[in-house]
Amino acid sequence: MSTTQTVFDITAPSYDADRAKLIPCYDAFYRRTTDLIPGGAKKILDLGAGTGLLASFVRSWYPEAHIHLMDVSDAMLQRARTRLIADTNVTFEAADYSTAQLGEGYDAVVSALSIHHLDDAAKKALFDRIYAALRPGGAFINAEQVAGPTPALDEVYKRLWLQQVREAGATPDQIADSLYRQQDDSCASVEDQLDWMRAAGFLDADCWFKDNRFAVLAGTRP
Repeated sequence: MSTTQTVFDITAPSYDADRAKLIPCYDAFYRRTTDLIPGGAKKILDLGAGTGLLASFVRSWYPEAHIHLMDVSDAMLQRARTRLIADTNVTFEAADYSTAQLGEGYDAVVSALSIHHLDDAAKKALFDRIYAALRPGGAFINAEQVAGPTPALDEVYKRLWLQQVREAGATPDQIADSLYRQQDDSCASVEDQLDWMRAAGFLDADCWFKDNRFAVLAGTRP
């Protein structure tokens, strides 16, 4: 069992309650992610789907789409199954998406706060594989926790985040759980990730939303 899987298995019960408190830009962050999915999308892959939070937002805007949720933590996916229990047009797969087969022909591949757990080489390889999994005209949308462009700015990001979540009412336990989940993070800058997306072949790769350490990046397969 990987360290990341263990961490998320342990913190799964509190994950949803924590997230709204720990993402100061929560509403705008998730809304921008769903806004970037191509209109009329019918087949969507959610990588690092966790408890199904992003999938539930996607479903509200794309009621006819089939959504496939993939996550390394079965404890997280069990919560997604409960959240989406009445939804007959979703499937679930407990797998490590950095090595598992992703499938093909997707209108969109989405991910929220997950890919930063991979090292940079694995991120680059994943972007190549996501590109291959999309149909022409399909989009990759990554709602992500990012590093600052310099070490000094990265420290500013972290200090500002702590200030924001405390002001938002996050409890010491919620902050501690978040810091525990962050222990194996390998965040990359917006600039680096856009370069990797373009190298993978994505057109119009851009940062569509950014607030401190939270950003939404997207690109299209031509």
